[in-house]
Amino acid sequence: MRKWGDRLKKVEQLAQSFQLNPLTAPYKPRLWPCQPSSVWKLFPRQSLAFSFAQSCKEGVHVFALEKEKTPQGQRIFLVTSYSELWHYYRTFTQSLMHCYELIPEGAVCKLYFDLEFHKPSNKGADGKTMVSSLIQYVCDKLLDIYGIECSARHVLNLDSSTEEKFSRHLIFNLQNAAFKDNIHVGRFIHAILQPVLSTAKSGLNVGMTSAAENNETCPKRGDSEGMPTQADEMSESPRAKKRKQERKDLRFLQVKNKDGQDGLFVDLGVYTKNRNFRLYKSSKVGKNAAFTVADDNKFIDKPKKGVSAEESVFLASLVCNISFTGQRILTSDVPETVQESETPRTHCQQGQATCTDSLTGCLLSPHQEVDNFVLTVVKKDGIHGSIRRWNYFAAEQLLVYDIANYRWCENVQRFHKSNNIMIVVDLKEEVWYQKCHDPECRNFRSSSYPLPQEICISYIMTLDEEDQAYLMDDAGNIEPSQASARQSTVCPEEKGTDVWGDGQDDQDYLESLNDFEQNGGDVSDQLLLKCMADFDSP
Repeated sequence: MRKWGDRLKKVEQLAQSFQLNPLTAPYKPRLWPCQPSSVWKLFPRQSLAFSFAQSCKEGVHVFALEKEKTPQGQRIFLVTSYSELWHYYRTFTQSLMHCYELIPEGAVCKLYFDLEFHKPSNKGADGKTMVSSLIQYVCDKLLDIYGIECSARHVLNLDSSTEEKFSRHLIFNLQNAAFKDNIHVGRFIHAILQPVLSTAKSGLNVGMTSAAENNETCPKRGDSEGMPTQADEMSESPRAKKRKQERKDLRFLQVKNKDGQDGLFVDLGVYTKNRNFRLYKSSKVGKNAAFTVADDNKFIDKPKKGVSAEESVFLASLVCNISFTGQRILTSDVPETVQESETPRTHCQQGQATCTDSLTGCLLSPHQEVDNFVLTVVKKDGIHGSIRRWNYFAAEQLLVYDIANYRWCENVQRFHKSNNIMIVVDLKEEVWYQKCHDPECRNFRSSSYPLPQEICISYIMTLDEEDQAYLMDDAGNIEPSQASARQSTVCPEEKGTDVWGDGQDDQDYLESLNDFEQNGGDVSDQLLLKCMADFDSP
């Protein structure tokens, strides 16, 4: 009998060992063989969704969903891959019709615009012409500031207009170039629209110049009508003339809201961290106006092999769908006043970024523990390397660090004389490797090295099905999970009571115990232990 018990114990130990260290990964279904394993998780909070997404080995992303018949503004968060979302997005159009891309803080992203105006308050406005003029103006600025050539063929133009409101989304799909994050996108847009913004703030009519704004352009004398003379116009600096012309050219951006107050055609409030940006084919909850390709869209995109034309448009509409390979990262630091500069300060004219303040994100990435680890890699053997800048590619879950003062290259087995290196951290695979800025090592990638276990998301976080507040069934219905439903059935009055029984029972028990101790003496420890043992036994 003892021998059999030892054998049983050994089998139990082996079973526990195999559970902790399985021989193969658990099977996960795929849409088709070439696609990654399926991941489809729904969470009540954004932070939970982000944490789970970072723990996945698959290439997943976070989206926000709005449900009908729920409190306004309440959203649930979905973690899945682009291909998985598209598969169900076109299948369950009813349950997934209010879907938003969540733009992660610090993620490299495309240049994008949210445009709208109230039609009854702007009866003379031609929305299509306004969109075309804005695209041309932005393309001109991209060429002037960054040397990037683009046209309307690079801009996906989506429309969700109604009888009451003109509404468009513009997503610029530039060739091998993207912005460091949407905060830098917002700075760039604020800078290039500064002529019309400064006019709106000062309360002046568009096209006129105030003396306070431009001292060097104040006329010294005027004609009888108060207009500047020809000599005054000739005395204006080229910079002042250009600014005045831009104010005149951007008059079309000034619109009226439904209350008749002055507003702007461009929504400047969509450039904040962890922003929700409505998807192609989605509408707002309670509305039926979904984004479709505008009839004046000129965007041209050649679908990849195995990708339909409609899915290609969907992928092009995703603001954070940016690959790390060959990307030039654009940054923008907006001057505090118009007088300082007519264009934003940029640090990427040659594809290199330089940080001038803490707001550019140089000092800390969204993953501070990874920053600290990278610093240990480049600070050794008496060399004090530092992080020059970082970029986060959400589509591939890569943190790319440009390193300063540390040039050791694994390819040449020595320090480069002038060119710096990069440390690339793959958060999905939980490894890091080295790449180079040196032309001779441009295509080189070092061996991959594991990240310390204590900074790996998969090590510090595990989630079960019960942790999800919502589940989607085979019919596409999104409902609270069983665990969530059980919690919701508890009445508010019951939440404060003892879950093990009636509170009155406990009170009666204490009173009986006090009576016994007063009349019969103390209760021995042995008796209490025996009572506990009898209570625990079946």
